[in-house]
Amino acid sequence: MTAQYNLTANEKNVLLAMGELESSTPEELAEKSLLKIETTMQAVFLLAEKELLRIDEEIVETFILTPEGIEYAEDGLPERQIIDAISEPASIDDMKERLSPKMVGIASGWLRRKGWATIDNGMIVPTGKSDIGDDEKILARFKEQAETLEEIGAEKKTIQELIKRNLVSKHEEKFRFISITNAGKGLVADGIVIEEEIAQITSELLKSGDWKNKKFRPYNINVTPKPIYGAKIHPYQRLIDQMRQIFLEMGFTEIKGDIVQSSFWNFDALFQPQDHPARDMQDTFHLTSTSELPTEYKDSVCAVHEHGGDIDSTGWGGTWSEDIACKNVLRTHTTAVTIKYLADNPEPPVKAFCIDRAYRRETIDPTHTPEFEQLEGVVMDENMSFANLLGCLSEFYHRMGFKDVRFRPGYFPYTEPSVEPEVYVDGMGWVELGGAGVFRKEVTEPLGIKQPVLAWGLGVSRLAMLKLGLRDLRELYHPDIDWLRKSEVCKL
Repeated sequence: MTAQYNLTANEKNVLLAMGELESSTPEELAEKSLLKIETTMQAVFLLAEKELLRIDEEIVETFILTPEGIEYAEDGLPERQIIDAISEPASIDDMKERLSPKMVGIASGWLRRKGWATIDNGMIVPTGKSDIGDDEKILARFKEQAETLEEIGAEKKTIQELIKRNLVSKHEEKFRFISITNAGKGLVADGIVIEEEIAQITSELLKSGDWKNKKFRPYNINVTPKPIYGAKIHPYQRLIDQMRQIFLEMGFTEIKGDIVQSSFWNFDALFQPQDHPARDMQDTFHLTSTSELPTEYKDSVCAVHEHGGDIDSTGWGGTWSEDIACKNVLRTHTTAVTIKYLADNPEPPVKAFCIDRAYRRETIDPTHTPEFEQLEGVVMDENMSFANLLGCLSEFYHRMGFKDVRFRPGYFPYTEPSVEPEVYVDGMGWVELGGAGVFRKEVTEPLGIKQPVLAWGLGVSRLAMLKLGLRDLRELYHPDIDWLRKSEVCKL
């Protein structure tokens, strides 16, 4: 009877072991069959296809505290530490000195959200309500012991908030349970004989003639062979290469720059005020290291920030701080690379682009990740106009396969006029893909650039989602080998 199933020696060993166990874990079955666990499971899957064994899987989700969560479980959430430290209105600046700018930056939004305090003219005003919340209770419980999804029950929404705050992480563990079917039991009852089988004839067998007395494993020519997947470039990388090739064909030069940038190049040289929200701890990864400021530019940049310098501008007012400007950050955009390239190459013509990663303190969700790719570009030459900018970007999106492109007015501190390019996607409508504009004189003049500069920063990952038909940005980075194997190869 075993002949009709065409069982290998390993399958027979596993089936005999299961006849004694009836149900088992992979580890128990490997020990019983005297085979390696990898060999055991290979045989188990083959027997399951023949309906002689059954495999049941259970995924257990466990929630544990992250290092930051452990810290707050010990010391209290930032908003709790703030509210416990004050009994009357307190200055935000004073609290930053007493605790830390990071602590106050995180706590401010949660104090308002929980209704524990309001923020008015730089003051934290407690409301008198600060009951222990579910999030604090969960942190206290998790401090003692991790919990599974079944143990959490109705607190799933609070758990998701703690995951977004990077205070709790979810771990999945898969358990397999193997049992023998009635057909498998019948086969074992009829008797299984284990004998050596030859799967491949060798030259030694032919020379010795031993093949005449050997049992050969039969081949089933009706079995569909496993599909073979050729090597290919990752779909996301393929699209990045396509974008790079388009700009190279348009006569642009590709440039690269450091991931760590001084605040001077990342913000100040782009005429972003030093109290701009983009510099807040919630948006920027600040580092403890510093960089030397470029002596040839720092005075002119300082002047344009404080009073507009020698151009027709009022600047931002206040006092520009060299200490703030020299602090290093993980670049929040690749514009830091292109503006420094322009400063190093102030004579026209310049056509340059950069496709690289940028970093922002974002909560991970379907449309945001803390690190992402950005496509940055600049054109600097005599008589460049806003129309040239729109034409350049339209050409790029047309080459990427988008028929309909339009531009909506936008605002950015370092460009004027500014626009947001949009493309039309069936089923989704108009989708915004970045920002663009003409650099303001407050940006170019302090760096010695006299000609108009067209500039843009485009979202690479969002464009990739549209081209690949994805709804979640995280799918671009998910290790789904089946998706990678079956993805179509696009023609560049």
